[in-house]
This record gives sequence, structure tokens and C-alpha cells, in this order.
Amino acid sequence: MSFYQFSVPTKVIHDEGISQDFAHECQLVGITKLFVVTDKTLQDIGLIEPILASLKENGLEIVGIFSDVPADSSVTVVGLCAKAAKDASAEGFLAIGGGSVMDTAKGANILFTLGGDLKEDYAGAQTITENLSPLIVIPTTAGTGSEVTEAIVIFDEETGTKLSFVDQHLMPTLAVLDPTLTVGLPPLLTAATGLDALTHAMEAVCSVQNGPISDALAYQAITLVNKYLLTAVKDGNNIEARSAMITASNLAGMAFNHAMVGVVHAVAHSVGAIAHIHHGTANGIFLPYGLEYNFEEVEERIASMASCFNLGNNDNGAKSVIAAVRNLLTDLNSACNFPLTYKDAGVKEGQLNQIAKLAADDGASFYNPRPIDAESILPFVQKAF
Repeated sequence: MSFYQFSVPTKVIHDEGISQDFAHECQLVGITKLFVVTDKTLQDIGLIEPILASLKENGLEIVGIFSDVPADSSVTVVGLCAKAAKDASAEGFLAIGGGSVMDTAKGANILFTLGGDLKEDYAGAQTITENLSPLIVIPTTAGTGSEVTEAIVIFDEETGTKLSFVDQHLMPTLAVLDPTLTVGLPPLLTAATGLDALTHAMEAVCSVQNGPISDALAYQAITLVNKYLLTAVKDGNNIEARSAMITASNLAGMAFNHAMVGVVHAVAHSVGAIAHIHHGTANGIFLPYGLEYNFEEVEERIASMASCFNLGNNDNGAKSVIAAVRNLLTDLNSACNFPLTYKDAGVKEGQLNQIAKLAADDGASFYNPRPIDAESILPFVQKAF
């Protein structure tokens, strides 16, 4: 077997209601002055208040709150967040929210700890030379897996593209998984974030950098998504389904953090940058087409996921897996009107060529089993339209 490595420095804790009972973990981290990063919606509905009240009751200080985080965080937003944390004399960050919130906190932590220019000094891979300040994350969606990854994606307003940052120092210190926080997630967002997790796992299996540990995590994540996503969409109060999905997201995050992703994410990043479509939605729509794009190179790898979809062994192999993904998308469309095409999601036909060109240059393309260029990927983007 060829060389592989695996490490998960982030401590993960999971339980119903644990977001209001983890102050002792902060004490173990050695942090008492927390700067909170969240979004306005979570703040307005009162979701974060019980969490902060519990921390205060246990002697921790909330020195500030930054809630101006958009759906796709930007270089400007990250800079403002870092400055606010510095001005508040924080010791570290507490991020409560979805992928954009967690990515904002990760990016802000770079500037908060090291200073400098986010884009010029730190964009790319392995650019950070020392440990960052403590970062505790509480995901409120079940999809990005950002609580256990060393990657963030930030929108660059100047170029209209998404910048990737990949560095081991971006790994959060502590991840708090509380499925009760996802109960209020609307059906459509539940579907989109769940498909994000599914895409992470399936692309990890197909990646040129896959390994036995990332495979094991990815297979379990796919199994959980296949079993529980539709239930979570149809019955948002089903805590078993919510717990399974936040666990699936976490496992998929660990898997792709090591194996990385490929063509589906390359296209989704481009769709998000150009058409501003939700990342999970962009991933879900293109997932079957991305699998088809890679079919000849990794047919056996795709077929290896058949048992995760309860398909068993059959002659169709990889084709049956792709069909299962399409069936899941159709079921989600019936359950919550999840869009099945980019056209339905709001992409314009005139944007397809630009999406293909941008996808060919995306960092995720380096880990895809089939080389990506604009000419070869465009027909698949058009099919997804």
C-alpha cells in the first residue's frame, strides 16, 4: 500500500444540548475571553443567547460579537471581523453558525494572530508558519464539515473569484456538535447542506489522494446521508436524523480534509462566484455529472460506494451509484423543491462558458482523477443546466 497519513488535531464532542454545557472544555483549552462570530439570523432568532449565557454562568467572558457575516464571506468581512476581535482584546474565537461563519472565524484568526494581508500573505496552501489563537466552532448546519478541516474559501470582491486557503494551522481547536441546533433548519437548506456533505464524501473516495482512513470515514458518511437526509428534510424535528446528519457532515469533513475534493467542487466554486448560488445546492446539482465526468478513470472507486446506497453487488456497479444519487435528488425535489438544474437554481445560460473556464483553474481540480480544462468540462456544465 502506498504512503498515507492522517491526523485530526481538533477535539470533537457530540450530544444533544451540549452547546450549553461545554464551558469546562474552554477551560481545558485555556481561554476565558471569547470573541463570538455568528450571523444576524442566528442572533435575531435567539439561538446563540442560551449558549453564551451558559458560558457566562461558568466564568467565561464574551468580549464581543461579530454578526455581519454574509452567505459567502469575503476578504473585507474577514478583515473587519479580525479588527473587531483585536479591538475587544479577545483571547480567541467562538464561531456559531454554518460554513460561512466558520470560514470567517478561521480567516479572521489568521489576521488576529499574525497580522498582515489576508490575500497577499496567506492565500494558497501551507502559508502559515505558526500556531493561531484558540478557535472553538459550533456548526448550526450539517454539511460543510468546516469544524474539522484545514480549508476555507473566501470571496475576493476585487477579482470576483473565490480564494482558497489550506493550512494545518486553520484546524479549529474544539468542535461542539449539538444536533438540536439544526432542528430549525428549513427543509431546502437541510437538503442543500446534506448534499454538500455527500459531495465531500463521494469526491474524497474518488480523489487521487484518497487513503484507507479517509475512505472509511467517507463510506460511513455516505451511508448516513443516504439513510437520514430525506427524513431530516421531511421531518426537521426528528432528532435521530438530525444527529446522524451532523455526524455525517463531520465524518465527510475529516475525509475530504485528507483526500480533498475534485471536479464537482471546482464547478460549484465557480457557480458560487459567478452566479452566487448556495454552495451545497451547486454541489448537489452537479454531483451526478461530476461522477460521469470521472467515470472512465475511477469506475471501480464509484462502484465501491454501492453498499452505502444499499445497492449490493450488481453488474451495473458505478452506473447504479450514479443512478442512486439522481434518485435521491429527485426525492429531494419532491420533498422540498430542491432544484435539479442550474437553470432552476438561477444560473444564466450566458454564464456557462465562464463557469467552465473558472472551474478549470480552481484549486480542487488538482485532486481530480481526470484533468479538467474548460473545453472538456463545458459539456457537463451544459448538461447540468
